[in-house]
Amino acid sequence: MSIGVYNRPTGRARGMRLAVSACLLVLVACAIPTPHDPAPVAEATSLLGKPLFAPPLTPAQSSEREARLEEARRAAAESPTDPDAILWLGRRTAYLGRFRQAIEIFGRGIEAHPSDARFYRHRGHRFLTIRRFDLAIADLEKAAELIEGVADQVEPDGLPNARNVPTSTLHSNVWYHLGLAHYLTGELESASRCFRTCLDWSKNPDMLCATSYWLHVTLREAGREVEAKAVLAPIREEMDIIENRDYHRLLLMFQGRVLPEALLIEAEKDEGSIAFATVGYGVGWRLRMLGQHEEGMEVYRRILAGGQWPAFGYIAAEAELERRAY
Repeated sequence: MSIGVYNRPTGRARGMRLAVSACLLVLVACAIPTPHDPAPVAEATSLLGKPLFAPPLTPAQSSEREARLEEARRAAAESPTDPDAILWLGRRTAYLGRFRQAIEIFGRGIEAHPSDARFYRHRGHRFLTIRRFDLAIADLEKAAELIEGVADQVEPDGLPNARNVPTSTLHSNVWYHLGLAHYLTGELESASRCFRTCLDWSKNPDMLCATSYWLHVTLREAGREVEAKAVLAPIREEMDIIENRDYHRLLLMFQGRVLPEALLIEAEKDEGSIAFATVGYGVGWRLRMLGQHEEGMEVYRRILAGGQWPAFGYIAAEAELERRAY
């Protein structure tokens, strides 16, 4: 019996083994996350317990916003204590869906400039976005305290409208977002007070429509129907609206000039968009007020099936579904 001899693989066998090994290496490499392709981290948790990731952007949006963020980074690096530089760094960060990072930046702004109401206003807004309503209220109440007796100022748009004309101010934004925070937590008396104050600072048709919309909804929810109806009196079909056309159309619906079904059909052309979330919440709410409760809640569920979770209409629909355990 001869001693066994190790049989070397043929050239073909060696080639097959090398090919298999190469494939395995590729599969392993793909399975290991790299610093350049980190796993996405949730920006927030919905009121229904669902993790929420940065909303998708088109390639064009992403490219443009990244370029603006890089400009803001350079400005902040050159002038690290300049409040405007810090503010725009936070805002540009938030426009890319990096809300928690933006909140940290606004926090650094507060540390450096504790009497600058703008940082509390913007951080409060982003606390609303990530569903931390308690922190949003605290920040926005601080902002309201700081702007008392101070002249108002136009807030420049980071994402300009078609006319490149800003429609809101520091005062209107503080009271608007504070009203929303109270509305979302069901504090209707506080919400109506904030929206009424916001009306005093709503000096153009766009802000008039946005503020009137939420005030009307809040008053009706509180059972104050006479006051709610009075809010609609200044709203006309012919108004010079630049960006808040959805709120304008919803107010016309509240007046009975537009049918809820007609508005919903229009919005369905872009279902899953911010506009659908805005219109959908208003239509769903109106259906509920007309006694069509289940139909209204179904519209809310359709809003949540989309991806625009930072939109106020989405958050409001989510809050309503959570409150009613749907």
